[in-house]
Amino acid sequence: MDLREKIFSKLVERMATVFVKPVSELTEDVSFDADLKAKSAQLTQLTTYLENEFDIEIPFMTFRRKTTIGQAVDYVLELCEA
Repeated sequence: MDLREKIFSKLVERMATVFVKPVSELTEDVSFDADLKAKSAQLTQLTTYLENEFDIEIPFMTFRRKTTIGQAVDYVLELCEA
């Protein structure tokens, strides 16, 4: 499993809990706003989890501008590789 797959897997596992959705419904194309109706508090939970999991700092407002799970995964990957 490469780093991108690991990030996707960890993010989707956490999202399933935060949004009370089955992991199978959380694909890379799922939109935080349109599909999940994500609130700031939920996104904060995700960024905090990812920061702890990958030992990185995620600027919340930049993360918030990512519209899909796939975009969020790519952004976290960039931060991990920086």
